[in-house]
Amino acid sequence: MPYSELLIKPMREDLTNAGIEEARTPELVDEAVNGTTGTLMVVVNSVCGCAAGKARPGVVDALRNDVRPARTITVFAGADIAATDRARSYFTGYPPSSPSIALLKNGKLVYMMERYQIEGRDAQQISAELKKAFDLFCQAPGQMATGG
Repeated sequence: MPYSELLIKPMREDLTNAGIEEARTPELVDEAVNGTTGTLMVVVNSVCGCAAGKARPGVVDALRNDVRPARTITVFAGADIAATDRARSYFTGYPPSSPSIALLKNGKLVYMMERYQIEGRDAQQISAELKKAFDLFCQAPGQMATGG
């Protein structure tokens, strides 16, 4: 049974208020993965404390970097169940994990931050790690990306 929308609305808004698109259906996930030129960040959101105090604020801060993904979407584990399953289907070689953060470049997974990598860090450390990944796998305006 999915989480109550009343419960998770503020958790969704932590990301959507920062301009991150919700992908609540498998079709929206597929469209984002297949329709994004460059790097797509996929944030698997969740109700856990490490999402609230670490992952979500770390993601929002990282998006202030000069170099960032061309597009960012989010699915909510335990609420957007089919969409989350579809997003995870692109995370080849990684077990289901929430929260988690993936970078896909032209549809191919190039970076993954799993829950165990989030739990032991604070928001600033997560942001710093994501910024390094952005610098490696994302293209700055007017520049060529170096990684991937």
